[in-house]
Amino acid sequence: MNGGAEVRADPAPRFGAAPRAGAAPQAGAALELRGIGKSFGDHPVLADVSLTVGAGEIVSLVGASGSGKSTLLSLLTGALRPDTGEIRYGGEPVAPAAGGRDRPFAFMPQRDVLLPWRRILDNACIGLEVAGVPRRAARERAAELFAPFGLAGTEARYPRQLSGGMRQRVSFLRTVVQGKPVLLLDEPFGALDAITRDELQRWLLDIWAAHGWSILLITHDIREAVRLSDRVLVLPQRAGRIAGDVPVPRDIPRGDGFLLDGRVPPLEARLHALMVAARA
Repeated sequence: MNGGAEVRADPAPRFGAAPRAGAAPQAGAALELRGIGKSFGDHPVLADVSLTVGAGEIVSLVGASGSGKSTLLSLLTGALRPDTGEIRYGGEPVAPAAGGRDRPFAFMPQRDVLLPWRRILDNACIGLEVAGVPRRAARERAAELFAPFGLAGTEARYPRQLSGGMRQRVSFLRTVVQGKPVLLLDEPFGALDAITRDELQRWLLDIWAAHGWSILLITHDIREAVRLSDRVLVLPQRAGRIAGDVPVPRDIPRGDGFLLDGRVPPLEARLHALMVAARA
């Protein structure tokens, strides 16, 4: 260890003009929500929400604050139960009573929530330990991912010794190591500065291309949604059906050429208009 020196992420690998051809979504929906509704007392938060996320697909969900994005994730993790509707995975219903360890979803919160008294490797194992995996086996499984995730050499450090970007990599590793086929990401880069956020967006797409997880991403950032996604869904301000489903062409470069591609501004403008209309 190098005293209390902060470790920063290595520069993100370059992302090519056709970055995701090797991870095209497979046929069929990995995740499907049908007519989901949820109210708190007399206040409806979600009403008749239906959506799909295909196998190997990244779908972003955008909407104003209070539109029910976080509530939707809580329904998927099992922290809440829907009042109406059904959640399905691989064509089969997900039992409402199924706990987190029995669901095919792994959740990554906005903040890294690393425990300051645990070393990085032990932080990466928490999800596995909660799922009942013996600690030694959990450490071995997590350790295998440190090099691919750009974290080699940080295993014995503490969270305070890592930069924000490196901490988010640990948080993502902790999510992925659980072995779930669908990842639920709640504004994973929202707390980072612009440069680190750009690096982590590129890094996420590179590592996703190698694994092809299905991802449902919550974000407030239209540009981030376009850059990372195959489709972008818009939730209305008032409880109701999805207000927009905007596909993003896969041949748009997601690296250095992203902002120069002439298709990006119209996509962003369309999403902005949908979000404004959804607040009415």
